[in-house]
Amino acid sequence: MSAGRNVLAVIPPHIGGRAAGAGLAGLFPAGVRVTVVETADEDPAALRGAHAIVTALAPVTAGHLAAARELELVQCASHGFDYVDLAAARERGVRVCTIGSSGAEGQNVAEQTFALMLALAKRLIPAHTALVEGDWALPRLQGSLTELSGKTLGVVGLGTIGQQVARRAVAFDMEVVYAGRHRVPAATEERLGGARHLPLDALLGTADYVTLHAPLTDATRGMLDARRLALLKPTAFVVNTARGALIDQEALADALERGALAGAGLDVFDPEPPSPALRLLKAPNVVLSPHAGGVTRETLVRIALAAVGNVTAYLTGGGIRDEVG
Repeated sequence: MSAGRNVLAVIPPHIGGRAAGAGLAGLFPAGVRVTVVETADEDPAALRGAHAIVTALAPVTAGHLAAARELELVQCASHGFDYVDLAAARERGVRVCTIGSSGAEGQNVAEQTFALMLALAKRLIPAHTALVEGDWALPRLQGSLTELSGKTLGVVGLGTIGQQVARRAVAFDMEVVYAGRHRVPAATEERLGGARHLPLDALLGTADYVTLHAPLTDATRGMLDARRLALLKPTAFVVNTARGALIDQEALADALERGALAGAGLDVFDPEPPSPALRLLKAPNVVLSPHAGGVTRETLVRIALAAVGNVTAYLTGGGIRDEVG
């Protein structure tokens, strides 16, 4: 490794801040100087001298990229990359990578997806709240309790995480349909219980549960808008553990308030944390969690190892993975 290679690790407070950054820094080999900050512009000198930036959901803007004169690589410690200005990075010749193929987040995001689906099907939140308040709510709730077995799960984005979700759906005896830019190989469809590829609008009209696992891009922002939400069956549920901006949040609140949807399970919002005024926070039949899909103790270790491994491979002249095109 050439001497004097500098890495800027940007770990915001809600991801663990400097304490988490110190653990990540300790994974780099000798010869790499790592500066840990909580925002990319916190240490201007370190930003100017950075050859690589590792960012854990912290924005890397055109201004940051312009200031980072030595920068060659931005490594996102996530599957997503929407918080990096890709156009500015391309203009500067800076490569941008994710940890997509590592599978680091897949296990927990898939579990979080099913936690939300099960909570919706079994009405766990209203059942718990009623019992705490001394209300035996079974007579009122039993008419709306459902099973996952026999239902159709629509997976939007059958990548690494989407396939983990679909595999679990097969274990729950669900039928799997999926939408995405490309059809997966027939062998993968067979392994996922005979999963069927459908256009997105057709999937929305078919599925009992719709779960989003697509990246946030200009093409996918607001993909579930009022028109598409209207395609869903009134008995359907929407689950989002990907990015909040994939859904028109106001349109989703409208649909829930009108009873046009059975419910929604949301782990992500736009922005994060959400404003207390966000209507979805008080909409009927919602289960909410604070972007917890991907931040278990086990997941964070896998994410750190994947991100550091990719940056180290680049700095040592090896190949890198998951470069954003």
